[in-house]
Amino acid sequence: MPGKWRLTITQDFSASHQLRNYGGKCENMHGHNFGVEVVVEGDKLDEKVHYLVDFKEIKRHTKDVLEKLDHKHLNDVECFTEINPSSENLAMFIYKELKDAMPGSVRLVEVSVSEKASSKATYWEE
Repeated sequence: MPGKWRLTITQDFSASHQLRNYGGKCENMHGHNFGVEVVVEGDKLDEKVHYLVDFKEIKRHTKDVLEKLDHKHLNDVECFTEINPSSENLAMFIYKELKDAMPGSVRLVEVSVSEKASSKATYWEE
């Protein structure tokens, strides 16, 4: 059985949000320095450089998506006007935005979003 490689990059963005219907402090506007982790995989290395894909390429695509969220009040971003900008929904949004942007040699595995180092939400599709 042939092997595979997984690559992981991390980036971050800063934003505020409010969790509607939370019933606690998080229902008030507050901010986070969100951490984002993107994992891709593939089974064929580039013949010249012997890498799966340049980390810079994954970071560039991720940065393009995060620009839509960085230094924004997330509840005002179009996709979060009806649903809460929770870590779970942020991970799903970033995943769906990145899914088709990945180069043909790799497949997006999962996206994780954390509000702090001790907690993260991960989204993937089967």
